[in-house]
Amino acid sequence: MAHRDAHDQMAPHPRYVVWEITLRCDLACKHCGSRGGKARANELSVEEGLDVVAQLAEAGTREVTFIGGEAYLNKDWLTLIRAVADAGMAPTMTTGARQVTPDLCKAAADAGLRAMSTSIDGMQQTHDRLRNLNGSWQAAVDALGHIRAAGIAPHANTQFNRLNLPEVEALGELFLERGVEIWQVQLTGPMGRAADEPELLIEPFQMLDLVPRLGMLARRMRPHGLKIEASNNLGYYGPWEQELRRSHWQGCHAGWFVLGIEANGDVKGCPSLPSGPYVGGNLRDSRLSEIWETRQLSFARDRTTEELWGHCKGCYYADTCRGGCSWTSHTLLGKRGNMPYCHHRALELKAQGRRERVQWVEAPPGLPFDFGRYELVEEDWT
Repeated sequence: MAHRDAHDQMAPHPRYVVWEITLRCDLACKHCGSRGGKARANELSVEEGLDVVAQLAEAGTREVTFIGGEAYLNKDWLTLIRAVADAGMAPTMTTGARQVTPDLCKAAADAGLRAMSTSIDGMQQTHDRLRNLNGSWQAAVDALGHIRAAGIAPHANTQFNRLNLPEVEALGELFLERGVEIWQVQLTGPMGRAADEPELLIEPFQMLDLVPRLGMLARRMRPHGLKIEASNNLGYYGPWEQELRRSHWQGCHAGWFVLGIEANGDVKGCPSLPSGPYVGGNLRDSRLSEIWETRQLSFARDRTTEELWGHCKGCYYADTCRGGCSWTSHTLLGKRGNMPYCHHRALELKAQGRRERVQWVEAPPGLPFDFGRYELVEEDWT
């Protein structure tokens, strides 16, 4: 049986923080979980942001990733990057890269930015369709060169869905050619605008196609300098786990070592989690140390196998996994504890001649980080 050693040997603290510094965005992507576009009401001022930086340093944070919307549309983004670097933490950034120019990258490097991850979700036609803008792919690909030339580590990230599933290997070749060092891969989750597009979602049984392809690609690319890393909603315990993770999956890290901050100061245990059920407080009203102890942030620390249901309930890995990615299971099925996008689970069902797919039931209300509802359909393998 796998163990939770990484959790047990270190006191929970926000070691890695993802900070949305504005919801304003210059793209309107079909699969955007936050529905980025307009700035949030009452986004934090630069003075409030600098106080947040101090609180993060005090809490033992090692890395802060700035996101949006689009982070560079916050007029104070360079000030915040510099403050994080000056406080001894590593500032990084994730971007859609529509306006990432050589000058922007030089300014970011001068402020202390360590790495910039460009979101590229397919080859040109697919990416431009998902991003709702012709030319967005070329801008993002060009950005990889600008980032590298400025001395910032060039990373990339991709959400896999039905549109780009055929392009796994082509993307790997593209990133290798462009000098990408780390490629983070995940699934498009059923949240925000993606919840309005149910035809985008990969079916759970398609993990049997995606995971081995990524695993083989990771094995082939690593000696050439490209490392592929699976995010929290992809994989688990199949034969490719070691290729796609630094170690086996050890359960949801929300509120263990991960923290998400929204642009208005709301805090949750993971940046991907839907706001409503998971915001534990606001940094205008409470100190981070107080919010860290709220039930909304401590759920992953406190959870047991009692909340598991469906196939996760009786799984061999239940004690370690505890239901997989909380974000994906909650936004898909309305509660945590049953994660169908699991490679091990798909393999077990296939051995029984069975498979799972998802079926749309209820539309989302149309708010940032919102979600609708799906149900699982289990059927004979055809």
